[in-house]
Amino acid sequence: MLVLALLQGVTEFLPISSSGHLVLLPLFADWIDRGISFDVAVHVGTLVAVISYFRKDIRRLLRDWFLSIGRREQVGQSMLAWSVFVGTIPAGLCGFLLNEYSAAITRSSIVIAITTIGFGLLLGWVDWRSKGVRSERQLRWSDVIVIGLSQVLALIPGTSRSGITMTAAIALGLTREAAARFSFLLGIPLIAAAGMLKIKDSIQPGAQTDWGAILLGAIVAGLSAYVCIHYFLRLIPRIGLLPFALYRVVLGLIIIVTIA
Repeated sequence: MLVLALLQGVTEFLPISSSGHLVLLPLFADWIDRGISFDVAVHVGTLVAVISYFRKDIRRLLRDWFLSIGRREQVGQSMLAWSVFVGTIPAGLCGFLLNEYSAAITRSSIVIAITTIGFGLLLGWVDWRSKGVRSERQLRWSDVIVIGLSQVLALIPGTSRSGITMTAAIALGLTREAAARFSFLLGIPLIAAAGMLKIKDSIQPGAQTDWGAILLGAIVAGLSAYVCIHYFLRLIPRIGLLPFALYRVVLGLIIIVTIA
């Protein structure tokens, strides 16, 4: 249980697919599924982590966003706030409409293997050609739309929401760190929405819940996610994303060999 919580926290924001790991590890290790309540807990933990890490940025974004609505003009960092809002819409709508369908293929190991390798190669190629110089505060509406649409692909298990949005952002000319920061901010509404959907699914009259395990899972996921965000943002300007791309390819090959 602690390993799964730690895994959720670490992989939620790395470009290596948290859903793929959370599905495959219990299968390989023959672990019992902890259930929907545990999924809710680790989602809440990672959500608290990213909000805590970017709390100052979020306060400024919300302030400028509300001011821009009142004044009907861009104020401070309101463009970035609107970018997060607009960029969330495509994946949010598709996730809501295709929730049952995506859940049906989530446990397909071959799908996870193919997307892990395919999007890993794409990530590596884009990162290798990267010459980005723009920050997340220099996003254009065309950039926001492309990144928002790319995030829809994360509904396919093994894609990685953070991975595909970073790939798109870097391809559009953002620096690696800017791409990561925007990806993390963009993930806040979707992680919250996913958590609420899971809460709705977890409400079962008379069901017994191990609240101790739930709380511990949320804490472990949250702490590991916070540490992961902190060091990832400091490392990628120096090491790039190629190590993560290579990891995805190796992981995908291992999955194929295992299920063959």
